[in-house]
Amino acid sequence: MGKKNKQFVEKITAMEDDFAQWYTDVVKQADLVDYGPVRGTMIIKPEGFAIWENIRDELDRQIKATGHSNVSFPLFIPESLLQKEKDHVEGFAPEVAWVTHGGEEELSERLVVRPTSEALFCEYYSKNIHSYRDLPMLYNQWSNVVRWEKTTRPFLRSLEFLWQEGHTAHATYEDAAEETERMLGVYADVVENYLAIPVIHGRKTEKEKFAGAKYTLTIESLMHDGKALQSGTSHHFGSGFAEAFDITYLDENGDQQYVHQTSWGITTRLIGALIMVHGDNRGLVVPPRIAPTQAMIVPIAQHKEGVLDHAYDLRDRLKDIARVNIDPSDKMPGWKFNEYEMKGIPVRIEMGPKDIEKEQVVLVRRDTGEKEFVALNELEERLPILLEEIQQNLYNKALEHRNEMTTVVTDMEEFKQTLDQKAGFIKAMWCGDLACEEKIKEETTATSRCIPFEQEKVADSCVCCEKQAKELVYWAKAY
Repeated sequence: MGKKNKQFVEKITAMEDDFAQWYTDVVKQADLVDYGPVRGTMIIKPEGFAIWENIRDELDRQIKATGHSNVSFPLFIPESLLQKEKDHVEGFAPEVAWVTHGGEEELSERLVVRPTSEALFCEYYSKNIHSYRDLPMLYNQWSNVVRWEKTTRPFLRSLEFLWQEGHTAHATYEDAAEETERMLGVYADVVENYLAIPVIHGRKTEKEKFAGAKYTLTIESLMHDGKALQSGTSHHFGSGFAEAFDITYLDENGDQQYVHQTSWGITTRLIGALIMVHGDNRGLVVPPRIAPTQAMIVPIAQHKEGVLDHAYDLRDRLKDIARVNIDPSDKMPGWKFNEYEMKGIPVRIEMGPKDIEKEQVVLVRRDTGEKEFVALNELEERLPILLEEIQQNLYNKALEHRNEMTTVVTDMEEFKQTLDQKAGFIKAMWCGDLACEEKIKEETTATSRCIPFEQEKVADSCVCCEKQAKELVYWAKAY
């Protein structure tokens, strides 16, 4: 059995040897996706989609709780509609996929396969918003989008991916600003409290903001290899799109006004974040609150009389307090142990003849590998507590790792040395000049991740030009 276990684990490259290959191995061995027939597309398999469903369901609950309604808009956008907002179309032009024929007939106007839906929502709003009584208009849709990426990797960057995109229209700039910040808070709650990933809240620089936005708010997370990942964004559009699409309303005084809009979204790349923050050399590690199966019952010596019956009874007992499953297959227990460790199931429940005799089970934690013996009559109380302990431990470990991988620097030489010797976030002061931001990227390949809401003054001068600094910025190499 030991030999079989070793062979199974060897299917995953050690993350210390090749992190990119480790990631690909985990995605494959945990049975999350398969590759689609078109380069850069993916088939999300049941194991992967179940994780997405749990993320989606919690986020959908919170979106609706803040007053939004779900809608569904078309997949295709006429070229003329996309062209209405200049900055927006320029930002997406390199990633757009075009439809030129319908059947064998060439179309009179090219169609864009939805890379995002601002143009569609704006067209709708221009026809359906007339009075201040129509505002705010709070919509969200769950959909797929297509962006023609040159380099792809499952979940992190693919030609087609799943996401939600919120689109709202408000009477005032201040109302839209409040919405932009509120929805970033919703994202932070889901990512931190359900995926157990700590995030930095902040604002994107002008260079890094969403095309056509007044400003973009973001939550940034740090992966195990020290690279950053943008985990959710919320954009304030001001009245720019409204002016381009003529979205106006009559205010309470009968005066014509432009609406102010927001847009916000998260994607299936959160599953990539989950893998790269919590995974280890045994495979996936899924936080309990988001895990499709929170505990897997593995019967030991199940061929012996009564073992399977007791295991099924246990599953039925626990189904109201946790998402519990059972593996009654005739595979060896050692194979099952490896299988469910690989898939990241938070708790394994072992039950064999001796355990039945002693009226106990063995609980094994995926995050630490620790075992504990629990009396059957105490299991309903212990299992939920253990799941919460695992959830908190995963968050604490990720936070500790981020803190260890965050460095304060005060000049460019120190900036470069730090990046060469240690991956992670760099905290450094910035003068606000685009030239300095571009120079840092050109010389180090690090990008500005965000201007954090919680500002610190770690130096007086800009890390690049040594002129008077305006604000602290998080920098990092990123996915």
